[in-house]
Amino acid sequence: MQITYVHQHEFPLLGEVHSSILKSLMYFDLFRYPLTLPEIIRFASIPIHHLHIAEDALQQLEDNLMVYRFGEFWSLNSDYGNIERRQKGNRSAMKIWDKAIMRSKFIQRFPFVRSVNISGSLSKNYFDAEADFDFFIITQPNRLWLCRMLLTIYKKFFLLNSRKYFCINYFIDTESLEIPDKNIFTAIEIVTLKNMSGENLYNNFMQSNNWVKQYFPNYLPEKQMLPQKEKENVIKHHSEKLLQNKIGDRLDTVCYKITLYFWKRKFKNMTAIEFENNLRSRKHVSKHHPQGFQFKVLEGYKNRIHTFEQQHNVTLYNG
Repeated sequence: MQITYVHQHEFPLLGEVHSSILKSLMYFDLFRYPLTLPEIIRFASIPIHHLHIAEDALQQLEDNLMVYRFGEFWSLNSDYGNIERRQKGNRSAMKIWDKAIMRSKFIQRFPFVRSVNISGSLSKNYFDAEADFDFFIITQPNRLWLCRMLLTIYKKFFLLNSRKYFCINYFIDTESLEIPDKNIFTAIEIVTLKNMSGENLYNNFMQSNNWVKQYFPNYLPEKQMLPQKEKENVIKHHSEKLLQNKIGDRLDTVCYKITLYFWKRKFKNMTAIEFENNLRSRKHVSKHHPQGFQFKVLEGYKNRIHTFEQQHNVTLYNG
């Protein structure tokens, strides 16, 4: 295994490939989710052009008791329970997928929805009792908040506010496709999105967020299993036509102001920075992550790296 001794490091420095592989495993270890070899390469932070390079590095890490192999899976943890947990979650995701397609088609029928995408655990082919259907929705400009309000009203009154299969927590519009939060958490959420409708717009979104290549240079878009395209919804068409005017503009602004007012009251203990990061609310974006999950994960990832380095007396390459 490639180890370099550098005087300014407290511990010997691992090489780029080994460090990148370990960091991929560490991130997903936060979710107790072992990875396969193709997944490790996909989420590696440096280019890996040949399979054997990753295979050799993993074998060396295993020989040094830094990683563990269970069939096709690699893990930082010797607990086989994590393998069983992943396999069970993968099976559950397959079973629930038809329901996710139905929900996606339903959301697409709402006025001003232009693209529906699945994020969160289901986008990573995992689902369990604690998981939700997380939707990332792209709307027509200047109708985002009206669209969001209509979907929220449906959820509150027809689904009794249940978010299990209808978690609508991130909206952007077609003129604001670039995501400003450029970090490993956001990059993984973007590259694992499952596009359910609006394929051309999804492709534009991915192009607008090409910065993810800085985090995952080996990433290639998956072939999307799009649901069969439906005929144009007559109700949606006429609803939009009625509101493509100043009345629609005003309604969107009213929905924006009402939502922002209630969020500021409900989350009044948040600092301005916390509110901006977790509940970003502008005319072109609505982000509703009040638990600050992104930042908990980023902090956990940082701590996981530090713990590993202390445990194995090494320093991971951070070039």
